[in-house]
Amino acid sequence: MIRLAVTLGDPRGIGPEIAGRVLADAGCALDGVEVTVIGAEDQIGEIPADRRVPVGMWSQGSGERAGDHGRVVRAGRLAGHAVETAVRMALAGEVDAIVTAPAHKRALHLAGFPYPGHTEWLAHLAGDVDVAMMLAADELRVVLVTTHVPFRDVPALLTTDKVIRTGRTTAAALRAWWGLDAPRLAVCAVNPHAGESGLFGDEEARVLRPAAEALGAAGPLPADTVFVRAMRGEFDAVLAPYHDVGMTAIKVAAFGRAVNVTLGLPFPRTSPDHGTALDIAGTGSADPSSMRAAIKLAATLARRTRAVSPLTAPAAPSAPGRRRA
Repeated sequence: MIRLAVTLGDPRGIGPEIAGRVLADAGCALDGVEVTVIGAEDQIGEIPADRRVPVGMWSQGSGERAGDHGRVVRAGRLAGHAVETAVRMALAGEVDAIVTAPAHKRALHLAGFPYPGHTEWLAHLAGDVDVAMMLAADELRVVLVTTHVPFRDVPALLTTDKVIRTGRTTAAALRAWWGLDAPRLAVCAVNPHAGESGLFGDEEARVLRPAAEALGAAGPLPADTVFVRAMRGEFDAVLAPYHDVGMTAIKVAAFGRAVNVTLGLPFPRTSPDHGTALDIAGTGSADPSSMRAAIKLAATLARRTRAVSPLTAPAAPSAPGRRRA
């Protein structure tokens, strides 16, 4: 039996809604999966699951206006505590993988969780391990070398060592979690036309080409062609030098079907490829497709992790009343 922890994310956003809709869907095809839902108690109550871990209350008796600073802080605190609880359960062997609904970065920061995003935060909670942020879909896999940083900081952060470490983390995950014996990586260029022999920048020759050679990867290849080549089956993953070049490619290729995967953790973690969508929360119009894909992929990766390393699959705890999704 595969055991997943699903956090509901920011209680003001669409996380509780999309998680509830997926878990209530009899056609979700999650046979052999037990789900533990973690979030605000009054939102968990609407989730059709027998295993529930409350981290506080959200709406009942708040006495706050929707835009109040205190309400934002409390939303961040609930989302943050849910993630920390899920990680503790994964590290203790109580669950095999975690799925995180979207959280609001500003709310998390105000609540005292000062990380650029889930990726860096999870790396710290797992013992400051090397991690990488992958966006995965059937059509394309993209891994970000730099993540949530201003574009002006990218040149200083984009080092040969950083690209190599990201590539090695990616290759290890593709072998262990996707079952690829010899992963084919490509390195995406940072400058137009891959620098045009230095005319448009020297990062390709100075930083990216040595990294690609060390990894046995193709590139650096221009951003306007490398993702197309990957989608045609030439590469198993593309290392993108900065956030938006990689995110734009995957969202154009597979919006609503892509899944955020944190590579390098001692357990799989997935998340939908979208944000909290505060503007449509509560309207019933949120699309649960990416959350459904995230839950299914987490279960798939957990099964593969068990097959590769039995040590990552401790015996199931004896707590009764789990829901089989």
